[in-house]
Amino acid sequence: MDPLLLARLQFATTTTIHFLFVLVTLGLVTLLVYLQTAWVITNKPIYERLTRFWGTLYLINYVLGIATGIVMEFQFGLNWSGLSRYVGNVFGAPLAMETLVAFFLESTLLGMWIFGWHRLRRGVHLALLWGVALTAYASAFWIMVANAWLQNPVGYEIRDGVAHLTDFSALLTNPTFGFAFGHVIAAAVVTGGVLMAGISAWHLIRRNPDYLAFRTSLRIGLSTAGVATIFLIGFGFAQFGPVAEAQPTKFGSEVDKAAKIAEFTERFGAYDYEPPVLASVGLGFMILIGMGLFFGTVLVPLLYRDWLIRLRFPLYILLLAIPLPFVAAILGWLTREVGRQPWAAYGLLRVDDAVTPISGGVMLASFIGFALLLGALAVANWTLIAKYAARGATDPALGRPPTAADDLPPVPAEPVLAR
Repeated sequence: MDPLLLARLQFATTTTIHFLFVLVTLGLVTLLVYLQTAWVITNKPIYERLTRFWGTLYLINYVLGIATGIVMEFQFGLNWSGLSRYVGNVFGAPLAMETLVAFFLESTLLGMWIFGWHRLRRGVHLALLWGVALTAYASAFWIMVANAWLQNPVGYEIRDGVAHLTDFSALLTNPTFGFAFGHVIAAAVVTGGVLMAGISAWHLIRRNPDYLAFRTSLRIGLSTAGVATIFLIGFGFAQFGPVAEAQPTKFGSEVDKAAKIAEFTERFGAYDYEPPVLASVGLGFMILIGMGLFFGTVLVPLLYRDWLIRLRFPLYILLLAIPLPFVAAILGWLTREVGRQPWAAYGLLRVDDAVTPISGGVMLASFIGFALLLGALAVANWTLIAKYAARGATDPALGRPPTAADDLPPVPAEPVLAR
């Protein structure tokens, strides 16, 4: 059993599972901000119910997602001690910022939002949700800053065989950071929009009596996904230039690739410096799914006069489309990470020098343990989301007014046009 292969498989598995939670968290919190803002401005009860319903699904995903993030970060000390020792002085700075933002500020604001229903003024309560969203984006920002440095090390110097940060601003202007960050954010918003549209379509297919609520969330989700898909594709293709310049072995021309491989061979010795074929294969399938989502925007005009609901078959398309953004995001992440192989920090530290020198048996036990734990969290997450999504938006527990059940407003009936 090869410890390096097992360590790479473990990191790929846990990172992929955690990334699924991140996509839903960023996507749904963006839509929640819109829903609660619309409620505060218009004072329409339907926006309050939708905020409570989608807020419940968001909270389930957030709580279990935090657990996967904590588990994932254990790996840097357990499996990748060589990486932590060599680049920890640089890589640790943005990770520390992310920890402060995500595990402290964001969680504090979210807790206040959860328990602030009917205790705080509406404007204050809304401001808390805006704060949650902004800190969520800030968390993603610092994670991408750290990852961009591994893709293209900048603003550092090597002293005593260890990398030291010399220019913090260089981390923020890294050419492999900006477009990648925009691409990840757009991917998350597309995922949130498709998830909202898909679940709403499911309720409309089942002829849920709460027609007006899911008609509204269907329109919001589909419109958001349609607009975000344009930015998703734009940021995606915009990355090719900077990445090809920073990593010629990934996307560069054959001439640039050969020159870079010759440079690496001279500096580090003979080795296979070409990325695995998996990187280009994953990229191809990701682009296909992205284009499919883009052409799926033709459904947006069908929102006019509720033709999308009248025809019904587009509702099934939206329901079946729910997994597509997740698959595309995983393929994109694998392309970014596998594409810099065999480097842990591109041009500085190889993966086989970054792994912790432990036996294959220990690494196998670690891999199985981490995979089972995060897999269980993922299954629990989607089971709970499906369970609470099936209940509908009639009376979500989150933010329920302190009144008797008899005082709850009746659910609007479904209009004749949807039958």
